[in-house]
Amino acid sequence: MIITLSADAELDRVRRELTGRGLWIASTEKSSEGTTHLVIGRESSESDPRELATIAGVRSVSATASPHPMMDAHGPEVTIGNVTISAKAPVIIAGPCSVESEAQIRRIAGLLRERRVKLLRGGAFKPRTSPYSFQGHGPEALRWLRRAADEHGMLVVTEALSEADVPAIAEHADLIQIGSRNMHNYALLKTVGRAAKAVLLKRSMAATIEEWLLAGEYLLAHGAKGIVLCERGIRSFDDSTRNLLDLGAVALLAHVKKLPVVVDPSHATGKREIVLPLAKAAIAAGAAGVMIETHDAPHDALSDGAQALAPGALSALSTWLDGSMR
Repeated sequence: MIITLSADAELDRVRRELTGRGLWIASTEKSSEGTTHLVIGRESSESDPRELATIAGVRSVSATASPHPMMDAHGPEVTIGNVTISAKAPVIIAGPCSVESEAQIRRIAGLLRERRVKLLRGGAFKPRTSPYSFQGHGPEALRWLRRAADEHGMLVVTEALSEADVPAIAEHADLIQIGSRNMHNYALLKTVGRAAKAVLLKRSMAATIEEWLLAGEYLLAHGAKGIVLCERGIRSFDDSTRNLLDLGAVALLAHVKKLPVVVDPSHATGKREIVLPLAKAAIAAGAAGVMIETHDAPHDALSDGAQALAPGALSALSTWLDGSMR
């Protein structure tokens, strides 16, 4: 939105009036004719341009076209089967980083269902920095994951890495995950969108919120049935934690953009000791849920064991969630 001021406008007073209404002035620009324009950031709370035009000193208000209209109109929740992902009743998505065997995923699914976890996550195809690290069991792991979830009345969340694997993943998954490394992979976004499933879209480790929303627009424009954004930490200069958890982005997306966003404190921190405190902070910021890596033997996990919690550790979080929603 661009607000053009009249020649006799008191700039400071107009700025105070706008900021008092929750608007963020991204920049103040002057044209060659000396006309002052205030550019309002897209992250600002919604205001009626007609109302803003009544402010003394404002000559005109023009709304700029959004580059992501489908995301703007998306709404604050996504329903998948019998589960609604919404800040009104935050969910827990949990499971191992990698599906290591059928026995393992069935065992973990049973333990998680006892903690009222409704969405089972697990990697069948794993993007690993080193080519020598465990890459997952592929299509066989998808079948293990689906059977384990069905046995315990849960939904499946798993990641798509390749366009070629999308049909098999769509057959077994209820919520298809796009990982951080693939948020900018537009060919994959188009293919996953055409699968006509709900998508969990992780933020790239160096993406702006605008780039993240545009990735969601790609998915919706090609047929995705809903987008659940996932904040998983961005890169920082500080290596005390694996990444930097951006809870400001969570609050902005939940309260200003009115979009469903879950938080992955496991990847954000890389340290199991601080996963649960940050999960609670995420819910307080407006998250529609948290995604937590769990493993029944974290020290023996084939990937990311340092950030995995034992399933029993989720009991306290489930109890806290039940209490906070009353």
